[in-house]
Amino acid sequence: MTPTPPSPDSSTYFRKGFGLKAEVQEELAAYEGALVDRMKASDYTLTAGEVTIRLAREFGFCYGVERAVEYAYQTRRKFPDRRIVLVGEIIHNPYVNARLREMGIEILERRDGRTFDFSSIRPEDVVILPAFGVTIEDFEELRSLGCILVDTTCGSVLNVWKRVESYARDGFTAVIHGKYYHEETRATASQVGKHGEGHYLIVRDMSEARVVCDFIEGKVDASAIAARFAPHAVSPGFDASAHLVKIGVANQTTMLARESLAIAEEIGAAIGRARGEAARAEQFRTFDTICSATQERQDAVMELLREPLDAMIVIGGFNSSNTISLASLCAERVPTYHVESAAAIDPESGSIHFRRAGIKHVEAEETDWLPAHGPVRVGLTAGASTPNNKIGEAIVRILATRGVSPA
Repeated sequence: MTPTPPSPDSSTYFRKGFGLKAEVQEELAAYEGALVDRMKASDYTLTAGEVTIRLAREFGFCYGVERAVEYAYQTRRKFPDRRIVLVGEIIHNPYVNARLREMGIEILERRDGRTFDFSSIRPEDVVILPAFGVTIEDFEELRSLGCILVDTTCGSVLNVWKRVESYARDGFTAVIHGKYYHEETRATASQVGKHGEGHYLIVRDMSEARVVCDFIEGKVDASAIAARFAPHAVSPGFDASAHLVKIGVANQTTMLARESLAIAEEIGAAIGRARGEAARAEQFRTFDTICSATQERQDAVMELLREPLDAMIVIGGFNSSNTISLASLCAERVPTYHVESAAAIDPESGSIHFRRAGIKHVEAEETDWLPAHGPVRVGLTAGASTPNNKIGEAIVRILATRGVSPA
């Protein structure tokens, strides 16, 4: 069994910061946004000329992100002369990560797209674990090096880990709705290793979940599972015939909530059809492990989409899963533009550089995205790793595209 993490009072392991919150507040204030605060005080609305911007009622930084960023700043303040290394991006926002680099925090990248190289880490170094968490293997390797660890793993992610660990302990395979390459899902999947021969399978969407259901119902054989998921999306030694009997469903916390719930229902129903309802009760478990902040942002954007809108702007990193989910929801109702930052909106040319919702890694440029004349209503939301100052900058550029500015 893999050892459990040390207690927070360990001399080299910290999960609760360093008591320096007051000392870093002035620096963190740079992420605030006066224009956003003004909109919130005006029913989340700003009108300038013929342009009205409507802001979703839940958006931007969540508690877990705020905590992770604050702990990184506290770490720099606590160890001003130490080398500080961050295991991957602390959150998926290019601006925030750039700010950390400016503070002298090194960000490790995966050497082959999958694994980190810790060979340069020395016992005197300080290593920050990101909000997504790290795999058990990475955690144990870092502990063995004797360096100081500052763990910013989000509490919502830890809750999913506990669920997946309980599945493995009870002999259930974890079927995880997520992206196999995402840091959070990789860390979550690794939790099955805490209990002997635990196993996992990662499904990206409903179409992949239906392959699993087809296997359960005997419509395809084990080779179909291997062809679709091996080697990246299954645990080592995965055998569909043995490991898709008792199933527990979990999910990456930032996925589209309704799809996670639908996938769980589909898998449970497949077990019921194939083996009977008694087997479903004994061999299937599921819990909604979407984090509350993700759910609140999705609910808020759905509420906003009930209004008449001419366009929807979604702000957040192109590799931000929760932002991608928001953009996908919006694209079902209205022309949607997922932008990484305000710089993507060019008022002079009237163009916008954006990621097409629902199309993996496809970016586009569009001119005249905003009608040049007449009343226009633009909806706006932002992923959980987007700070308010960046939202405010985007609002200014949207208005400038029509030649107006906030009053």
